[in-house]
Amino acid sequence: MNPAKTNMRARFTLGCVAVAVAVAVAALAACGGGGNDEPPASAPAPQAQAPMACGELVNMAIPASAIGLPTTGATVTSATVVAASGSGAAAVPEHCLVNAAIAPVDATAPKILMRVALPATWNTKALMLGGGGFDGSIPNVVGNVSNGATDQPLPVARGYAVFGSDSGHQAGARASLDGTFGQNDEALRNWGGDALKKTRDTAMYIINKRYAAAPAKAYFSGGSTGGREAIQSIQRWPADWDGAIAWYPAWNQASAMLGGQAGTLALTKPGAYPNSAKRLALMTAALQACDTLDGVADGLISNQNACNVRFDPATATLNGAPLRCAGGADTGDTCLSDAQITAVKAINTPVRFGFALGSGETGYPGYNVWGADLGITAPATAVSGTVAFLNLASTAPANPMPATAPYISQQLDGVLKNIITRDANFNPLSFDPLGPTALADRWGVLSRMIDVSSDLSGFVNKGGKLLMAHGVHDVLVSSRATADFYSRLLQQFGQAKLDTFARYYEIPGLGHAVSSQFNATWDALTALEQWAEKGTAPTGQVTRDTVGVPGRTRPLCEYPKWPQYKGTGDVNSAASFTCVVL
Repeated sequence: MNPAKTNMRARFTLGCVAVAVAVAVAALAACGGGGNDEPPASAPAPQAQAPMACGELVNMAIPASAIGLPTTGATVTSATVVAASGSGAAAVPEHCLVNAAIAPVDATAPKILMRVALPATWNTKALMLGGGGFDGSIPNVVGNVSNGATDQPLPVARGYAVFGSDSGHQAGARASLDGTFGQNDEALRNWGGDALKKTRDTAMYIINKRYAAAPAKAYFSGGSTGGREAIQSIQRWPADWDGAIAWYPAWNQASAMLGGQAGTLALTKPGAYPNSAKRLALMTAALQACDTLDGVADGLISNQNACNVRFDPATATLNGAPLRCAGGADTGDTCLSDAQITAVKAINTPVRFGFALGSGETGYPGYNVWGADLGITAPATAVSGTVAFLNLASTAPANPMPATAPYISQQLDGVLKNIITRDANFNPLSFDPLGPTALADRWGVLSRMIDVSSDLSGFVNKGGKLLMAHGVHDVLVSSRATADFYSRLLQQFGQAKLDTFARYYEIPGLGHAVSSQFNATWDALTALEQWAEKGTAPTGQVTRDTVGVPGRTRPLCEYPKWPQYKGTGDVNSAASFTCVVL
């Protein structure tokens, strides 16, 4: 069924709103409003709220009392009718595009800038989009959800009122790596989660004024930092949300940063940083060792746990020759030196922090390096540049931190200088998360903001639904961490109860957000709608590749299962695989 055609009875255009409300008010008045034969003459029937035209929203003030956390109110700065455009799955309907600014309490803090797309034909639902990295820009409210299906209508085309914000600061040229906002306490708290509530409440006020009605359902979708924001929203404000989609969620973001810092320090050792060609050699060797563990050579490692046991770059082979360079020296691009082997093993290995975090987290589980694309630039694909940017990039970490260093190294540089020490001259390579530190208290403050509790009791009690998905080969935010989050839910609620509100899927070949191996897409929004609105739990979900082998599919296996080839059938079809636990 086309998702754009679902819930058509629930949709209504603006011209119908005032009529519906007025009829309801008239009926109430005719009935006496509560049992009286007729209302007293001195108590006239209340006037129905009329929907506001798009242009009428301009300069509208949203009082601070309408926003659940401290602000000095918000203002609509623009509201423009945008004509329909595009075709097929990329079609964007006519909508009112609203920009608003939420004013801080601290006059020196930046405003929260936000945007809402209000379709002319509304499905009575709202969708908030999360950001990424340090945020600092407004998500595309007329675009897709994270890793959304490319052959299905966009959320705004389905009739959603879609909104998002920059989380309370405006990034400069460094975009999602601009951490300078962290020097202001209110801006930091906003990025740490407060902006989510402020943005949501402001958006609901605007939606209510535009349509003269509140949304019947509200969902959140995001990936990475946005995935953390999705889980954080349903954990802190469960009454606000009916469902969430969290892709590769940095739910324990401070811990992920510390885990990343351990990898950064490993890469700074002399000769430890592998270039793009060596990354290709490592990935190819892992594929040669582990690809067929799922029953077929398909260019993907699906049985990652078995691969993690089997593969050792120190003893592995590449095309029959040792992957380790002769004598452990760096002798060429088709082998790894001992220093490089030590570095990639360090990234793969779980770490335990040398100090206590305020959130209670004690370590990070490492990353599935074996089979991951750490930033292979040749042969090039449509996404290889992005993959390299999000992984090891093109330059080793150093002080000062190069703008071409690994993403996590640059992010930690920003965290340490702007949030933890607030010292622009701090040497990021002097901080070792595995030892004791005088910076522990500041890390404790940050961790209490962005390491999110797994206690979702309020959300569960409300009947909310959570969908999580993560690429197995993500070396920026580890899928092992999301598996740990799921395991905590399992321990708290038990399998039977957990199955009533959450699903977690791991996707082989997918790295962080994008992948040259298996660039996963999934119609998660329809799955969430069916579960939250009709009680139909997800079954038989399928993910589709758009880059590695465009159009090929795999089953989405409920964790801890993984897709195993049945032995016959099209290797590019999900129907040829079954989900197993071995």
